[in-house]
Amino acid sequence: AAWLSDGEHAGVAYADITTGEFAATQIETIGAGEQELLRVSPRECLIGAESDLRRGAGVRPNAPAGQIHFTPIPAWKFEIANAKQALLDHFQVSTLAGFGLDRKPLAVRAAGAIIQYLKDTQPGALALLTSLRSYAVSEFMALDPATRRNLELLDARRDTDGSRGVSLLSVLDKTQTAMGGRLLRAWLSQPLLDRAAIEQRLDRVQQFYDEALLRAKIRELLKSIPDFERAVNRIVGGLASPRDLTAVRVALENVPAIQQALGDRGWQLETAPDVLDILQRAIADEPASSPPGVIRPGFSAELDGILSASRNAKEWVANLEKTERERTGIRSLKVGYNKVFGYYLEVTHTHTPAVPDNYIRKQTLTNAERYITPELKEYETLILNAEERVVEVEQRLIKEVCGQVAARSRLLLETARTLAQIDVAAALAEVAALNKYVRPEMTDENALHITGGRHPVVEQTLSDTRFVPNDVTFDEDARILIVTGPNMAGKSTYLRQVALIVLLAQIGSFVPAERARLGLVDRIFTRIGAHDDIATGQSTFMVEMVETANILHHATARSLIVLDEVGRGTSTYDGLSIA
Repeated sequence: AAWLSDGEHAGVAYADITTGEFAATQIETIGAGEQELLRVSPRECLIGAESDLRRGAGVRPNAPAGQIHFTPIPAWKFEIANAKQALLDHFQVSTLAGFGLDRKPLAVRAAGAIIQYLKDTQPGALALLTSLRSYAVSEFMALDPATRRNLELLDARRDTDGSRGVSLLSVLDKTQTAMGGRLLRAWLSQPLLDRAAIEQRLDRVQQFYDEALLRAKIRELLKSIPDFERAVNRIVGGLASPRDLTAVRVALENVPAIQQALGDRGWQLETAPDVLDILQRAIADEPASSPPGVIRPGFSAELDGILSASRNAKEWVANLEKTERERTGIRSLKVGYNKVFGYYLEVTHTHTPAVPDNYIRKQTLTNAERYITPELKEYETLILNAEERVVEVEQRLIKEVCGQVAARSRLLLETARTLAQIDVAAALAEVAALNKYVRPEMTDENALHITGGRHPVVEQTLSDTRFVPNDVTFDEDARILIVTGPNMAGKSTYLRQVALIVLLAQIGSFVPAERARLGLVDRIFTRIGAHDDIATGQSTFMVEMVETANILHHATARSLIVLDEVGRGTSTYDGLSIA
């Protein structure tokens, strides 16, 4: 990723060179930019060098120590002229307007810095970045790091015995492909704010939910789909192995069956018959990890000719011992091979007088002599050269096949992404069917009505008891609900389940309830649990106050706020006063 700030606004761009994803955005506030950077959670983030930051060239993002590795680069790589030119040259276009970046200078500068950095460090990876997506954080529900942690969306806290707990992702992830798993994770990180887009996702889940036989068939077919997306990107980047070519072939062989099963239900998968044809003709059914043994016999006349000549030479050498024994009458004659002398004829000293004149002595041993013949050396050269030639020709043919596949990469990646969407929709429908979820009714009203709501994670962990459903209602007359009760009564679970049901609905999933009528929520805030932050010198109470202040500064009329025992980090009297 790359981060840039002008002191008021922020630019964030990120790239995944394993999938070819490349996106950039410009954000109105530094705080929101920092949250977006934490959402992306890159392995490496480019920022301006410290000396440039001190001169006012930018502001370093505030991120927890050790969570993101920051790499300082010269500030001139972030300059608008250099960044824009790097993007224009990379995509070979005359304007960035087609990418939606014409009025987002900070996004352009961040994206351009990534292109320049990759050009210096991993030039081969640039071929994977075939497009640039511009997005706005206003398209998605804002989830700050505390909310992601408290709701345990992607990662769960460890239990008291040290084992990893159950996260929302682990409950929902019934995907059959690696591509689907990545897409579901992305959806959970970015719930939608556009009602039409949410309804479109819900329609697709409904489709698989209503047709159980179709869902079962599609999920069974998807099991055989390898990581198609990453295989294509490795081919485009020139990093492909025979296994990647096989993965693309296997995926394309299964696409027609998936398309046929889906029929005219609105899914469109490109089958790429030309790519499948070349892969089926060129690549062996079970190719070796490297040449030789990758190219299928019959694909190349040149390769077949070399292999045929090599086989004939090996057969001649294999028959040589029998032929020479019969010709010379020497029964102890043997044909051998070593890396120093190559092929040789070995005769014991007893039979030395019977050795023919065309034998050339090569080595003397204690009990025998080793000989070669001009004809034997010719066949040896043919065999050894053939092995080198086979590797050389196969490598060239593999490169040519990769080139033909790479030329169709845009279509293949589109197919991979459609397969991922099918996988996620079918997986969410499977979860809904197994756990008795219902389709939420989305509305533009500023209201929230849930009947018989359940916590999607907690109900999965209960083995001996049934989860007790709960109702919740928010409308114009009731904007704040106070939940009281004894310890272990389920207050925190009740609070979290409301937030999770809203979040599930806005990623396009069915929800654990008997009925749910939900207005769109722009942000979810949570202040749950008590913990300190020693690394930043914040006590338990200070962490509480900082998180609560963040909520007060950023909450809107459409935000859902969950507060669990505010003030528990200090004395009873002070905590009660705050609450």
